[in-house]
Amino acid sequence: MRNVLALFRRPARHRPSHPPNAGWYGWASCRPLTAGQIRERQFHQVRRGLDPAEVYAFLYRVAGELAHARRDLAMVTEENIRIKRALRSWQSRFAPGVRR
Repeated sequence: MRNVLALFRRPARHRPSHPPNAGWYGWASCRPLTAGQIRERQFHQVRRGLDPAEVYAFLYRVAGELAHARRDLAMVTEENIRIKRALRSWQSRFAPGVRR
């Protein structure tokens, strides 16, 4: 059995030095979806497919929730930056021995 499996293994010199999915997230098809991409998605019509109205209603709901989540994330990120700046300012005034 080991001899059979050895036929399918690549020689050591041909193995890449990076993980197999190193460039995966750089591809346009694997980047995070935007709300507009979800709303504009078109599907092929098939004879016994899903109800298009239900599909598009669901897509609009998902797009709305995605847009809301991204707005919340941006607000939380800004608040996080503001809090970190305030903490550094406080540390420099009241705790001069603590530096970051």
